[in-house]
Amino acid sequence: MFITDSQLLSYQRCPRKAFLDVYGDFREQESPSDFLLKLIKDSSEFRSSIVSNYNYQMPHYPRGNIIAGAKATELLMAAGVDVIYKGVLIIQESAIKSPLQNQIQSDLFLSINFVSYPDLLIKQPGYSRFGDWVYIPTDIKLSKRPKLEYQIVSAFHAKILENIQESLPETAWLILGKKGLYKVNLELRIQQMQESISELIAMLQNSLEPEVFISRQKCNLCAWYSSCHAVAETQKHLSLLPGVTSNRYAVLKSLNLTTLESLSQTNPDDLESYPEFIDGVGIQVVQQAQSVLENKVILRNEKLTGEIDSRILPIAYYLSNKLVNAPVELYFDIEAKPDISLDYLHGVLVVDKRYNTEKFYVNLAENPQDEEQVWYQFLDLVWKYPIAPIYHFCEYEIQTVKRLAKLYQTPAYQWKPLLKRFVDIHQVVTQTITLPIESYALKNIARWLGFEWRNSEANGAQSVCWYEEWLKTGDRSLLDAIVIYNEDDCYATYYIKEWLSKFLRNRIQ
Repeated sequence: MFITDSQLLSYQRCPRKAFLDVYGDFREQESPSDFLLKLIKDSSEFRSSIVSNYNYQMPHYPRGNIIAGAKATELLMAAGVDVIYKGVLIIQESAIKSPLQNQIQSDLFLSINFVSYPDLLIKQPGYSRFGDWVYIPTDIKLSKRPKLEYQIVSAFHAKILENIQESLPETAWLILGKKGLYKVNLELRIQQMQESISELIAMLQNSLEPEVFISRQKCNLCAWYSSCHAVAETQKHLSLLPGVTSNRYAVLKSLNLTTLESLSQTNPDDLESYPEFIDGVGIQVVQQAQSVLENKVILRNEKLTGEIDSRILPIAYYLSNKLVNAPVELYFDIEAKPDISLDYLHGVLVVDKRYNTEKFYVNLAENPQDEEQVWYQFLDLVWKYPIAPIYHFCEYEIQTVKRLAKLYQTPAYQWKPLLKRFVDIHQVVTQTITLPIESYALKNIARWLGFEWRNSEANGAQSVCWYEEWLKTGDRSLLDAIVIYNEDDCYATYYIKEWLSKFLRNRIQ
């Protein structure tokens, strides 16, 4: 059996993925999305840009023959090469075990090969079996921060190196996209790595399939997402409930609350004695289970009997009054490339209820240098309707207005009054009602209400890919796709606002 650094990285992120990569039916994997391919490409380009600063050598060996690769790498180390790029490290014994693992039956580790592919091996002064030098592992990651899983993989590199060069590196390094050079604390991370390796080996050798857990932010780009999601749906797994994080689920499991039925019948006060469920989270999670189980909308913090708590009526009235039925209403949505702080499209749907008309306006930067121009085009448009509320979904639009105003030194009178006109539909939804859905994202809410996008595959990440491709190819059909997607986002916000306004008026009267 081979245990690799990529398996260890996968295990840190999701044990189930590491299991499925070995035992899963690969016919159930999804093809990588355009956005994932873009991330892989961006990461590769960043790695190349860093490596170009070094005078390195690479081990030469027949493709796929990792044993030959390890021997070629060791020859470069013995020769004292300053920098080795794409080296292969292998140890064919259980030298990576911790004292705790030594208590485990030794046959658990028989015929296990540990394989590591550090991006760079950098020569440093020291003492090893090769001479008065040692090698330090360095990984290059296009990441804003030194994620724990990266540090644990660095510790894996270091322990394998210790066995090969007979000297543990004093440290390991990460080169990050935003932070630059980061020193890994091996003393702290090696024990964590050893524990993870022990768990990973036990899981794979004993074919212990981990429980499914859907974490939308982590799972969306995984090739196994659809397969795992189907399992979770069949099981009615609680991870499908908004608000049930992995830490909260651990508490629920300890209380034997693992079904919608059991959770929906729980007294929220019993949950709120745990730190994970304070500040009203307990009642929100219980209500979410009730909403999904009964497939109905519940007024937020409504009593379990269905009776409306008089204490929440003022809040509901206040929020429902923000959804005014104005003569003219604006619905605003932005398309952006957050990694470079570029906002390339400002879409505004103008709904004129006096004349029963709807018109969509798009302010699009056909190249990044046009960002300032489309910003002022947006301001000109919204000031044509000086008292119209500006509806949007989530906080990004407000944050962007503030950012662009500061960036382009916009006079305060042109943008500050707008802030009072903004109404965040997401905030109103999540503070007033509970819906039988998996997520309170725009698409989940709108689709539950019956709204559909013209391109069912379109999303914010795909929009970024289309825009980048437009800049490279000049294919205007890509811009057209972005505009259609943005227009549908604006209409979806409008759709939700109209439904929610009617629902709240009827419910709290």
